[in-house]
Amino acid sequence: MGHFYFTRHGQTVWNVENKICGATDIELTELGHEQAMELGRKIKEEGVKIDEILYSPLVRAKETARHISEMTGIPMREEMRLKEQNFGKYESTPRNGEEFKKAKQNFISHFEGGETMLHLCQRIYNLLDDIREEADDKVYLLVAHNGISRVIQSYFYDMTNEEFAAFGVKNCELRKFEFPE
Repeated sequence: MGHFYFTRHGQTVWNVENKICGATDIELTELGHEQAMELGRKIKEEGVKIDEILYSPLVRAKETARHISEMTGIPMREEMRLKEQNFGKYESTPRNGEEFKKAKQNFISHFEGGETMLHLCQRIYNLLDDIREEADDKVYLLVAHNGISRVIQSYFYDMTNEEFAAFGVKNCELRKFEFPE
């Protein structure tokens, strides 16, 4: 049965400030760099078999992938489809803002300049379908974002809109996903 791994990038300043990063290109904090190196050490020490790292083009994911690659020797490659959703006018606003919380429940909204949830899901589901085709031969580590994590989770598990909106993973948390037979 094929599988892959997923991790969210290391901590950013906007994570600390509780702001929506979305497609805004935000750097890692010192702790974010340390988290990425620690995950690389863990993967190496535990002998986790990964053939290639695919990472989002945003700097926070690219730097996380670079640290993991340097610690493990696993080759890395940019994957544009892993870019975080563009939340339009909500980028840099509070993550727990009431207006954003309500807007996020509308899966076909562009957030005045952003990307709809349906479009995001389409590109991530297409990527996962591609990975599934190679899953017997190659194991990937996807380095991306919290929004991407909830779409991946929804690919494998039924979720209510509330569960989808609330789902998330910690910075540099490693998750394994197995494709069903």
